[in-house]
Amino acid sequence: MGQARLGVDIGGTFTDVALEAGSRRHTLKVLTTPRAPEQGVMQAVRTVLKEAGLEARDLAIVIHGTTLVTNAIIERKGARTALVTTEGFRDSLEMGTESRFEQYDIFMDKPAALVPRHLRLPVPERINARGDVLLALDRAAVESLVLTLERERVESIAVGFLHSFVNPAHENAARDILARRLPGLSITLSSEVSPEMREYERFSTACANAYVQPLMARYLDRLERDLQGEGFKGALFMMLSEGGLATADTVKRFPIRLVESGPAGGAIFSGYVARQCRLDRVLSFDMGGTTAKICMIDGGRAQTARRFEVARVYRFLKGSGIPIRVPVIEMVEIGAGGGSIAKVDAMRRIAVGPESAGAEPGPACYGRGGTEPTVTDADLALGRIDPNAFSGGRLRLDEAAAAAALDRAVGRPLGLAASLAAFGVGEMVDENMANAARVHAIESGKNFAGRTLVAFGGAAPLHATRVADKLGIERIVVPLNAGVGSAVGFLRAPIAYEVVRSHYQRLGAIALNQVNRLLEAMAAEARAVVARGASGVRPSETRTAFMRYVGQGHEIAVPVPARRLGAKDAALLRRTFERAYARLYGRLIPGVEIEALSWSVTVSAPTAKPRLKAVKTRTHVPRPDGSRGLFDPDRGAFVKVPTYRRERLAAGARIAGPAIIVEDETSTVVGTPFVATVDGHGYIIMSRHKAARRTRRGEKA
Repeated sequence: MGQARLGVDIGGTFTDVALEAGSRRHTLKVLTTPRAPEQGVMQAVRTVLKEAGLEARDLAIVIHGTTLVTNAIIERKGARTALVTTEGFRDSLEMGTESRFEQYDIFMDKPAALVPRHLRLPVPERINARGDVLLALDRAAVESLVLTLERERVESIAVGFLHSFVNPAHENAARDILARRLPGLSITLSSEVSPEMREYERFSTACANAYVQPLMARYLDRLERDLQGEGFKGALFMMLSEGGLATADTVKRFPIRLVESGPAGGAIFSGYVARQCRLDRVLSFDMGGTTAKICMIDGGRAQTARRFEVARVYRFLKGSGIPIRVPVIEMVEIGAGGGSIAKVDAMRRIAVGPESAGAEPGPACYGRGGTEPTVTDADLALGRIDPNAFSGGRLRLDEAAAAAALDRAVGRPLGLAASLAAFGVGEMVDENMANAARVHAIESGKNFAGRTLVAFGGAAPLHATRVADKLGIERIVVPLNAGVGSAVGFLRAPIAYEVVRSHYQRLGAIALNQVNRLLEAMAAEARAVVARGASGVRPSETRTAFMRYVGQGHEIAVPVPARRLGAKDAALLRRTFERAYARLYGRLIPGVEIEALSWSVTVSAPTAKPRLKAVKTRTHVPRPDGSRGLFDPDRGAFVKVPTYRRERLAAGARIAGPAIIVEDETSTVVGTPFVATVDGHGYIIMSRHKAARRTRRGEKA
C-alpha cells in the first residue's frame, strides 16, 4: 500500500477526482453515470492513476463524497419504506410543526412524506419524557405487522417511538422482533440516527435514513468490490455533512449523514483557501453542473447547524422541505448549475432551473441528445467557454446546437437576438445565485462588507465577477484546481465524528454526575468510529451544550470543557451561555432560569496535508496564448479579448479585464472592472480596480 491520497466527488453532472502524491496533484472531471454511479467513479480513478503513473495499490486512502442521498430523496428514488410508530402518532409526518412557511398562499403545498400513510404502522406502547414505561410494548402487535410488510413488499423499515431518545428499550425490542422475522430488511431506529427531542424531526430523519439505506449500502458494496478488484488495499472513507470523515461501514448504517456530503467538501476547501490567504471573512461560491452552494466562512471555519431541509417545495423558504436532524455545514443550495434548463414562463420571463439536464442527456452542446438550452449552452454562446478545451478537450462542444436550442426556447419567444437570449439566461442564473446569497446572509445575521468571494466548481469561475458585481464584493479568489474544489476539499478534511444526545438539565439544579456519564459515553462512541480510520493518532475532542432560557423555543450552542465537569462548572456554563447569548442577541434576560436540552461531542483526528509553500511573486504582464470573442454586458456586443492558459501563468502575472483564463476543468472570466493577478500559491486574485470602485460608489472616475 502506497502513500497517495485520492478524493472523489459525484455530482449530478460530473464526477470529479483529485489525486495527491507527495507534492504532485492530478485532477480530472468525467461525466457522471447516474444509473450506475460507481462506473463513472472507476473510470475517473483509472484515468487519473494512469496520468499520474500510479496503480490502485499505491493509494493509501480514498475519500468519497456524493449527492446520491440528496438526489434519491429529491427524485423519490429510494426504497419502499414503512414507519413503525407509537399508536396515535402515525400522522406526525403529515402534521409536522403545524406551521405555514408561506403565510398568505392559499394554494401552499407541503412536501409529501417519504412514507405514505398506509405504510405508517402504529403499535401500542408509551414511554414518558423521563424514560418511564407507561405502557409496555405490545410485542404481538409488532409480530402482526410482518404480513403487512411482506404483502406491501417493504424494503426498509424506520422505527420511531415517542420519547425513545430518553429510553430506547421499545425501539430495540421492535427491531429484534422484526429482524428475526424479516432478516433481509434494513431497519433504522430513530433513537440511533437522531437521538434528540422533537418527534417530528426525529421521525422524519429516521424515515429518510431508512429510505436511502438499501440504495447506499448496495452502492458502497459495489464500489468497494470494484476498488478492491483494481488492487486497492487502503482505507475508504466517506465525507460527512458536518465536514468530517467516517468509514464506509458507519455510513452504511447512517447514510443520511451524507445528505450534504459533496457540498461539505467545498466548504472545507474554501476554509482551507481562506486560511492560506489569511482571509477572515469569505463567501464560498460553489457552482457545479446541477446546483450552486453558498456558504459563509468566518475565521477559516464554516457555520454549522443541526438541522437541514431536503427537497424544498418553495425556493429559499425554510419549512418547505423535509427536515433532517443531523449535523451539517450550514449553507444554501439552489438548482443553479451549468446544466440548469432555461425557458420562458407564462409571464414571458426567462426562468432558469431548478430542473437540470444532468449528465444524461446533458446540455444541448454536449451532443448527447439534449435539446433544451442550459446555462452551459448560454456560456458557450457568450464566448466564455472554449468549445475545444472543455473538460481538457475530452468533450467537444457543439456551438451550433447550443445556439439553436437558445433561439428556439428563449430567443424566438421573446424576439431576442441569439446573443441577448444567451445573456438573459446568464443574468437570470446570476441573479438567482446572488439572491440566494442575500437571503442566506440575512438568515445568518451577516453581510458582505469586506468579504472575499472564493469561486470554485466547474461553473463558478465563469460567473464569479457578475455575482460579485450584484453583491457589491470587491475581491474574488479562484484557487488552483477550482473545477474540482470539493474533491480537493475532501483531502483536507479530518477523520471526525459527532454524536448528539438530548438530556434535559436546568443549570440551577444540574446533575453533573449524569452529564459526565452521558458525555463520556458519547465520547467513547465517537472515538470508536474515528479509531477505525485513525489508529495510532491522538484525536482531539470538542463538547457543546445546546441551551436556552426556560420558555424559549430554540437553543444556542455553548462550548463545554472537554473534561470531567466539577462543582464550579455550573457557574462556568452560565457565564459561557450569557456571553454567547449577548453576542447573538445583544442583551440578556435577567431572572430567568437557563436549561440545556441537548449535548454534542465531536472527536477529530487530522489527516495528512501537503507541504505547499508559496513562491515569490514578480509583477509582470504575460503574453496571451490567443484571443476570442466575449460578450460584454456593458456594450451589449461581442469584443475580442485575450485568452491565457492558467498553467502557463507564473506568480505575479497581472491581467486586466476583460480576459479569459482557461484550464482543463473550468475557465475564469475576468470581467471588465476587474484586474487579475496570480499569487504565490498560484491562485487567481481578481480585484475591482480603483476607477471601477469610484464609479460604483457614484464618484467621478
